[in-house]
Formats: sequence, structure tokens, C-alpha cells
Amino acid sequence: MIIYAVALTTSLLGRTMLAVRLPAALASTGTVLAVFWLGNTLFGRDEDGRSTPWRGLLIGGVSAGLLAVSIAQIVLGRTAFRGNFLPLLLCLCLALLWRGWTEKSRWRVVLAGVCAGLLPYTYTPSRFVPFLFLLFGLSFLPPLGNFTKEKVRANLPFAGLFLGVAVIVATPILIHFAVHPDHFVMRSNQLLVLRPDHGLAASLVAFGSNAWDHMMSFGFRGDPSMRHNFPGQPLLNPYEALLFWLGVGMAMLRWKSRPVCRLLLLWLGILMLPALLSRDNVVPHFLRMIGAAPAVYLLIGVGLSEAYVFFKERYFRESGSRFTVLVAAVVGSLIVAQGTMSFRTYFERWVAVPEMGDAYDLEWIELARVLNELPSSSGSVYLIPTYHSPYSFQYLYQGDSPVHLLHPSSPGLAREVETALRAAESLSTSKVVQWKAGVAGVEEDTGRFSFLLSKYGRYQGSEEHPDFHVHNYTDIALDSSWNFYEEPEPLTVGYDGGIALQGVALGQGAEQMSVQSALELGRGRPLWMAMRWQVAPGLNIDYAISLRLYNAEGERAFQEDGVLWNPIHQPTGNWSGEEPVDTTALLTFPAELPAGDYELRMVVYDFETLVPTVEVGVWEAETTLARLRLAEIR
Repeated sequence: MIIYAVALTTSLLGRTMLAVRLPAALASTGTVLAVFWLGNTLFGRDEDGRSTPWRGLLIGGVSAGLLAVSIAQIVLGRTAFRGNFLPLLLCLCLALLWRGWTEKSRWRVVLAGVCAGLLPYTYTPSRFVPFLFLLFGLSFLPPLGNFTKEKVRANLPFAGLFLGVAVIVATPILIHFAVHPDHFVMRSNQLLVLRPDHGLAASLVAFGSNAWDHMMSFGFRGDPSMRHNFPGQPLLNPYEALLFWLGVGMAMLRWKSRPVCRLLLLWLGILMLPALLSRDNVVPHFLRMIGAAPAVYLLIGVGLSEAYVFFKERYFRESGSRFTVLVAAVVGSLIVAQGTMSFRTYFERWVAVPEMGDAYDLEWIELARVLNELPSSSGSVYLIPTYHSPYSFQYLYQGDSPVHLLHPSSPGLAREVETALRAAESLSTSKVVQWKAGVAGVEEDTGRFSFLLSKYGRYQGSEEHPDFHVHNYTDIALDSSWNFYEEPEPLTVGYDGGIALQGVALGQGAEQMSVQSALELGRGRPLWMAMRWQVAPGLNIDYAISLRLYNAEGERAFQEDGVLWNPIHQPTGNWSGEEPVDTTALLTFPAELPAGDYELRMVVYDFETLVPTVEVGVWEAETTLARLRLAEIR
């Protein structure tokens, strides 16, 4: 509980993060309390109705204590999954239903029905819960149970009350699935291991392999995802796994005589099915097992209880009190020790895993924080490149300036950027976010944004932050339809490495210039360029280009290198060779370069070996693209 309290406190550090993390953290913490209540309720009396408070407290306390210090459950509880509500509501439902049924309490049965009706709103595995209720109810009939027709009739009102309340509460989502049946099976169809198109034998083999991988989580291997676990750590440590399998074995031996054992085994088997029937690149998958988690820890409690009774009656009959104190001290010490290790794992090791940023979109959270702290700027519009929907940013950003999240490889990017800027009421500054290398995975493609804004606006400097830059552009021209460039001028240069340059377009601002004459570069000296390439089919080389500026004396004054990417961010080794490919680049020459005449040349080279490819027939690596005249900067 200490770990949960500390983890919950960290949820309160940010105003906007409160609503994101708090409900799931409270549900996860509540599950610990609900497991204790359920364990005490199920085992507080024996099958004859005699009170066994020590057994209920032992099983409930151990189960809740080990659940509270489980690193997997701590991580799941802090990751804001709606799945955290499944074990909480299921535990409350079963505790209320057990008490209501045994004590003939209608209000408890009604509350149990409310909890059951809320389950379909939580997480997809909750759809298996009705089978748990059905099979457990049928288990009271012969040959396992001893329910007679009279007992069935006497209990039908309670069953009808429970079922009726549950259906009423679940009616809205049931109607939704009836109207949209595809929504009910959408996610399941994506992950199901039993594929009719693969054949029965292959499906059974896939199911068996998946089941084995998930069974190994009980002591041998763990979920590799840091959103569900400390990567790779088993769900149960060795002594927990030993007690768990002991509890499973003892429950199977008492399957017929003790309804509570049937309940736990059915619960474990049925709520493990969502994980066993689905598979992706995360195996085992602790989140899909979350509905079975309370049963797992209750069975650990059963295993410990059975071991305690066995050793006490066999070896410590004369000193039972001292043995009880010893067991309590050992178990308490183990829980405290495991809690200490989980605390250190969560707050020291888990947060330091390199994949943390990718798993939790930390760069987007930082971007939202930075933009929220900036002073409100009338007429500013943010353009942010992204390949996915960063929900954390969309929720956390509270600024006044409009923000447009655009796919950097979109074929219609120029039109999308123009539309976004035209939508601004009083546009004064366009701010382009450029991610730094290794952050967000789109840093290279941001160049297409800068290309457009430099073509139709004026660069006004950048703001640097740890994970990104913000480039500012003013004097945005919206009086004509935007495009990257007009048709490139023909320029055929064939290289001996299976690549050819077929055309080039150069310009400054909105003007595209002819390469047949010297290009006059005015204020700021930016030069945008587009090149049309053709590669040989099956080319397996990633090429880069080196753009070099030479002064009138033939001395190299400036150089900029970069990999050749197509609009969907693929290097030349991935181009098909069927169609020409256009690439874009933006050059901004240093202010210290003196005004005068220059020559822009290009070298194409293998990015891996750094060996240049030469022009066929000329056998020189450098190709002259244009003559430039740089103006004086004042």
C-alpha cells in the first residue's frame, strides 16, 4: 500500500495529469482492498457454515499484500488503462453476490448486479465474465453440486434480480453493439490466434504455443512491455509461483466439495482465455490477464493456508501459537522485502529504461508543457509533424495558438499546410516544430515543412529546447496556391552506380529560378531545391548527396550533406525504380560568407561506404548544378 500511496501521490503533481492517471490509480488501489474483502468473505466460513476468521484473514491478507507489491500490477495501475476497473468491479461483484446469496440480502444482490452491469464498459476481456457466472451457477447442480429443484426455485428470485439489474445497467452498451456489431468483434479479429484460414491443426498449435508462453509468466518469464511491467520480469517470483501451483492443486482436489475452489479455478481459467486466444508482438501480455489477477493471488493465499495447516498439524501441534507467530513474521517480512524491491524497481529502474520515452510519448508531454508556458501570441500557428495521434499532447496542450498535427510524408502536404494557415484569423507567425535526432521518429521529414515555409515566408530564427527546435516564419504569402515547386528543369546526369539525376528546380521564396543563368540570392540567402531522380530496379544502395559551394577562386566555402529520402521517408535502397522520385532540400548559407559569385556543385555517394559514384562519360564525382550570386547581408 505504501508503493500505491507514493505512486498515487506522483499522479497529483500536475494539474492536467490528475484526471489522466488518478481514476486508474484509484481503481488499482481499490482492487487491493477489494481482494482482501473478497478473500475474507470467501474463506471466512467453511463449507458447513462454521466461522473461520483466521483463514479468511490469512488468505485475504496475503493475497492483497502480494497484489499490492506486485511490480506488474503497480505499472498497470499507473498507466491509465481502463482495464484496471475490470478486477475491481469483478471482485466487488463476487463479494457482494456471495454475501447477498448466503445471507439472503436483496440489496447486496442488487449492488452485485450493478457491478456486473458495469463490467462491459471496462475492457474487452470482461465479455468472458458471463461464462464465469454461468458455469459457476451450473456447478451447483448434480453431479458436482447438490441443488434440488426446491433449492433452485427458492434461489431463482435472487438470480433473476441479479441478472435483471446487470442487464439494465449494461443496456446502453448492449444497444451500441447491436447497432454496430462490427465494433464488438473488431479488436478480437485483429488478435485471434484461432484463424479458420490457417487450418485447424495450425490454429491449435498456435493456441498451444500461446498458452505455454503465458503459463511461463507464473515464475519464469514476463511481459516485455514497460507499459505493463518492468520488462521481462515474471508475474510471480519463485516462492509465489510455488504457492500458486500448490493452491491450484489443492483447489482441484476440493473441486467438488468446496464451491469456493470451483469459483477460483473457473475464474482463473475463463479470465485467462483473453490472453490465451490473442497474440501480437507482446507475449506474455499481462494487461489481457488482468481479469484473472485477483484469482491468481487468492490461489497463492490458498496455497499458503494449506501449507500452514499441513505443517502445523504434522509438526507443530504442541507449539501451534509460536508457529503461527513465526509464519506471520516470515510472510510479513517477505511482503515488506518484496515491497521494497518493487519500490526501487519502479522509481529507480523502470523509469530509466531507454524505451520509456517511446512508450509514454514523453517528448509530446514536454512539448505540451513548453507550449503551455509560452506567452500567448496573437496570430501564431503551430505546425507539428507526426506519424501517429499523440493523445497525451492533444489532452495536455492548453495554449491559445492553433496547433495542426500533420503527416510529414503526406502527398498533399503543401495543400494541407496552406489550408491550416488560411484558417488562422490573423496570421502573423508560423511556428514549425522540428524534433531532434532520435526523438519522435520524424526529425528528417520536418525539412518538407521548412521547405514550404521558406518558399512562402521569411525565416525569423529558432528556439532550441532539449528535444526539439521551434522555427519561426513571418510574412507568410497566401495570395497564391501553394506547391513545392513547378516542373523541374531537365538536367540529365547518369551515374555509374545505378542512379540518375533527371531534373532540378531551384528558387528563393515563391520564385522558381532558371538554372540557365546566375541565381541572385537576396536577403537571408535561403535556397530551396528539388531534384528528380531515377534509380535502377533492385538498387540496394542508400545514396547521400554532398552540396558544396565554391567561390570564384575555386575554394570550397560551404558544404552540407544529407541522405536522399523520398516523400515517404525511404532511402534510395527502398525505391522501386519504376517511377522517378522527387527529393527536396533547403540550404541557408552562413552570414559570414562574403557577397559575390559562387558555384553550387553536388557529389552523390554511398552513404554506408562513403564512396562517391561518378558521372558516366565524364568520370568525375562533382556535378555543377547552378551559379549563384550572394547578396550583401546588412
